[in-house]
Amino acid sequence: MAVLKIRTYPDKFLKQPTKPLDNIDGQTQKMIDDMAETMYQAPGVGLAAIQAGFDQSVIVYDIAPRDEKRVLNVLINPRIIAHEGSVLSENEGCLSVPDFRADVKRYAQVLVEGVDRDGNPLRIEADGFLSVVLQHEIDHLNGTLFIDRVSALKRQLYNRHLKKKMKKS
Repeated sequence: MAVLKIRTYPDKFLKQPTKPLDNIDGQTQKMIDDMAETMYQAPGVGLAAIQAGFDQSVIVYDIAPRDEKRVLNVLINPRIIAHEGSVLSENEGCLSVPDFRADVKRYAQVLVEGVDRDGNPLRIEADGFLSVVLQHEIDHLNGTLFIDRVSALKRQLYNRHLKKKMKKS
């Protein structure tokens, strides 16, 4: 397994919607393993293929607390087919938007369909933290970053922070 480079905002690649994955082969399995290694190393709770430079509709996630046994989950071609309610995802962060956290409005509950890494159909009814993680990662597959869901002022402040950081480099 390899740790991949995570693309970061404002990389334009992150803004493009991904393509559905039609064939799960050995190359796909390696990509999934590398994505998982990258997510755990970062450390993060989720990673979309687009963040690792792959134009594929694949996410990996693990919401188990760090001091407990890890449980890798893989969703290929996930889509939200139903949603309900509203919740404020407090202090949400993203591996592709380093040094920035914000409150983001999300659905309280989602129903997600996709397939696992072996091509078996999955249907996930999620609420709480899992609901937020799935929405966040599926957003990535649609070319949406969580910073796109915050106020223009907060986005401006982060962009200024980035410019200052780049000048120092």
